[in-house]
Amino acid sequence: MTFQPILPLGGLAGWSLLQRTKDAQIDSFSSVPEQERRSEYFLENISKVETAQQLVEDRQLLQVALGAFGLSDDLDNRYFIQKILEGGTTHSDALANQMTDSRYQSLAEAFAFDRSSGPATLEPGFAEKITSLFTERSFEEAVGVQDETLRLSLNAQRELADLASDSMSDNAKWYRVMGSAPLREVFETALGLPSSFGELDIDKQLEVFREKTLQLGGDSEISQFTEQDNVDSLVERYLLMSQLDSGLSMSSAQIAITLLQS
Repeated sequence: MTFQPILPLGGLAGWSLLQRTKDAQIDSFSSVPEQERRSEYFLENISKVETAQQLVEDRQLLQVALGAFGLSDDLDNRYFIQKILEGGTTHSDALANQMTDSRYQSLAEAFAFDRSSGPATLEPGFAEKITSLFTERSFEEAVGVQDETLRLSLNAQRELADLASDSMSDNAKWYRVMGSAPLREVFETALGLPSSFGELDIDKQLEVFREKTLQLGGDSEISQFTEQDNVDSLVERYLLMSQLDSGLSMSSAQIAITLLQS
């Protein structure tokens, strides 16, 4: 794939430019022949799939399915993915629910192969939803080749709003954040948490995440991120803190002033 996102700047300045050009860049990205071919194949064939086994046996379909959830590295782990999909998420002992990486839960929930009424693959609009997500994720990966902090920012912007509006308990939402390496990275950096933070007991981590988020924005719950302004504030702080760590573009004094103003 030859597409390269236009990212002349990094940090907060680069983020501002990317936000202004994102829709146009994604449109261009989706028209790249390889990307377009994969999406079209999925759109035409996923409705024929009624079992997890059928999905994993079709490499082209599986490539899009996994790519939509950031799990492309598992393309050759077909047996494992089949078990994840077959188990679903309805029962607490399902394999997806045992994984620390919440992306497997998201994958299993989306396809719903454990549902007695039939999988989500048979539903109108399912193929379009997954291909759209595949395109977004793939674009984010292309951005990440040039600037990982911007990739993580795009991921947080997309995932936080969806997670915040979910009907699960707020503690469950926090555990999803802690189980998502990209989201965890954004929160840990934005909140100034040390690299050793992940070694703490999981319940202690939850307590600290809540406390630090409350101090930062006056609200400790993930549900606050249904408001776009709150998502923007978190992402901007993440980028500024990342700049502070790397010394990119702005002096430490300038970043400190910006943090105080935000």
